[in-house]
Amino acid sequence: MKVVIIIPARFDSTRLPGKMLADIEGLPLVVRTWRQALQSRLASRVVVATDMPEIAAVLRENGAEVVMTSSSPVCGTERIAEAARQTGGDIIVNLQGDEPLIVPNDIDLAIEPLLSDNPPDCTTLVYSMPPDDTLQIDDPHVVKVVMDVNGYALYFSRSPIPFRRIALPETPFYRHIGLYAFTPRVLEQFAALPPSALEQAESLEQLRLLENGFRMKCIVTNIDYPGVNTFEELELVRSIIKGANPY
Repeated sequence: MKVVIIIPARFDSTRLPGKMLADIEGLPLVVRTWRQALQSRLASRVVVATDMPEIAAVLRENGAEVVMTSSSPVCGTERIAEAARQTGGDIIVNLQGDEPLIVPNDIDLAIEPLLSDNPPDCTTLVYSMPPDDTLQIDDPHVVKVVMDVNGYALYFSRSPIPFRRIALPETPFYRHIGLYAFTPRVLEQFAALPPSALEQAESLEQLRLLENGFRMKCIVTNIDYPGVNTFEELELVRSIIKGANPY
């Protein structure tokens, strides 16, 4: 099956304007994300979808394949669906452009369930957080998820979920990582749906799927790699990459 990774990249960002081109040790953020995606074993193609000529030019200078989209998509997945009509593919992976530390093996872990005989509607990645990590759990910029006993998402929220009425050390907390894998059919169905009430309330596009009855399988990783949504997270990622590349 042909697996295509599509990275949506828009210039505007409410919390960190222009973050896709933010410099991280000599490379723009979105270029670092693209380079990580290239290391996936299961993907046969990696493209970046953008409506900004400035972003496209930088990516092409670094050797990336770019698909130009319109400015009409209201979320990253809608941009992915528009790009996927140009790229084709049996499985489409939506990798957020602000994940420059994404582990290539984790990308493949999210793809694998869709290669099975009984695939879920879509998959995503989540990180198992220590229950005493209150900074992340209480941070509204960190998206949390709760799952059923089979690992399917029940709800995503910027609020701490589950609510800790009783502090139990075994209570699981999971942080959502910006990656989804779909079949083209599910992706098109997603894009055709109007923004949902919970999606708009939380500003979380994945809730559109849950509200409309789709089942999202959560793949748990024990590797903690932050995305970039704020200036503080950008500085953290810069320090991590600088430490990994001392020369």
